[in-house]
Amino acid sequence: MMTKRRGLGIVIFAVVSLAMGGLAANSPDAEAPSVRSAPARGQAPAPAASEPPATTTKRSVRVTAGPRIRGDLSDPQKKDIAMRLVSSAENSTLDWTLQYGYIEDIGDGRGYTGGIVGFCSGTGDMKAVVERYSAAVPRNRLAAYLPALRRVNGSDSHDGLDPGFVGAWQAAAADPAFRTAQDAERDRMYFGPALSQAKQDGLRPLGQFVYYDAIVMHGANALVKLRRTAAATAPPPARGGDEAAYLEAFLDARLAVMAAEEAHEDASRVEDAQRVFLRERNFDLDPPLRWKVYGDAYEIEA
Repeated sequence: MMTKRRGLGIVIFAVVSLAMGGLAANSPDAEAPSVRSAPARGQAPAPAASEPPATTTKRSVRVTAGPRIRGDLSDPQKKDIAMRLVSSAENSTLDWTLQYGYIEDIGDGRGYTGGIVGFCSGTGDMKAVVERYSAAVPRNRLAAYLPALRRVNGSDSHDGLDPGFVGAWQAAAADPAFRTAQDAERDRMYFGPALSQAKQDGLRPLGQFVYYDAIVMHGANALVKLRRTAAATAPPPARGGDEAAYLEAFLDARLAVMAAEEAHEDASRVEDAQRVFLRERNFDLDPPLRWKVYGDAYEIEA
């Protein structure tokens, strides 16, 4: 999927306001295709003159949230929190909105990886983004690559994409219609299915986020299997079970899957973030939130 950048060397304190609107979820009727996560991807490097040594102290990021709210993860503020949490693991930043133009081949066998949740040319979701964008804006630079995207689906091939596809993707990120297409496919393939299944299992926002992070990394089919594995140990709340016990079982099941995948062997996004919130019994995913991913510390303050 996206890339974690390790070893950022300086303590950074950034206070920003969480976005308050424009993030309503779409819950599809049909199950999303099985899509995966690649090894984490890196952000564009900072200019050399400002780059600190890689061996100094770890980074800490603080974000200021608005008033506490409850409900489900489709609330705009809650959804933005979820996106920031995922971005801390995938991009080493809380500003997920900078990722629309990201694209590179990270060598994971899935071709190009790009955008806000690591859409891939080899898994069909990147094609779906370009198709949606082209339906809204027929004359765009990416539309010419749709035949190639259909051919390379299921492979790591760049056939018909090089050399112009990367530049076209990056340029499209300046178009609000392209960003809207990415948002819509994220919701259709990932956020919507995760939220729907979490509600079926009787989970509050923390559990909804746990499902969302899992589907972003492992895909829709894997989420179904993880739910089944966890329920065999501890029933979900919708079946009379204890919410904390069920989520512990789900995270255990996910860790087992991650341990079997070389790209996901670092479990800090689970152990040092989601497990922390669970043991604090923060089922509503309310700020303040404090967690670490790959050694970097983050905060979302009340």
